[in-house]
Amino acid sequence: MPLYEHVFLARQDVSQQQVDTLTNEYKEIITNGGGEVGRSEYWGLKTLAYKIKKNRKAHYTHLNIDAPHEAVAEMERRMSLTNDILRFITIRVDELESEPSIQMKKGNDRDDRRGGFRGDRGGGRGGPRGGGGGGGRDRDGGGGGSTFRSGPRGGDGAASGGQS
Repeated sequence: MPLYEHVFLARQDVSQQQVDTLTNEYKEIITNGGGEVGRSEYWGLKTLAYKIKKNRKAHYTHLNIDAPHEAVAEMERRMSLTNDILRFITIRVDELESEPSIQMKKGNDRDDRRGGFRGDRGGGRGGPRGGGGGGGRDRDGGGGGSTFRSGPRGGDGAASGGQS
């Protein structure tokens, strides 16, 4: 039988229990059609890149399917009739992945990536280049010249500091 990977997006206002119920319903369609669902993963409620049917977020679910085409086509037909499903995609693959998907591994990686792709950038202000910007002037404007103020200072309405 052909192997498929299937991902569907459910509306943001359905609960996780309702998503699990939908998943079980679609698994039942596959098994009644003579196939089996090897693994299902709930990826969680994630933000969409753009609005889909007025939704900004969606519940993502991934299924590994070993079933005849007719069973998959029936599952897709029922998904297209359900208002709770925003989008779905089914891809035929040569073999199914046995390890958890990259989406499931994603959360465990964060501790290993200290500093991201740039590495550790140093702890202090300014890093290894020294200095912290500011052109050698103190924060309070004590180096002479005027300093930008967000509003009048004091009661006399003077907007510039450092001048008497």
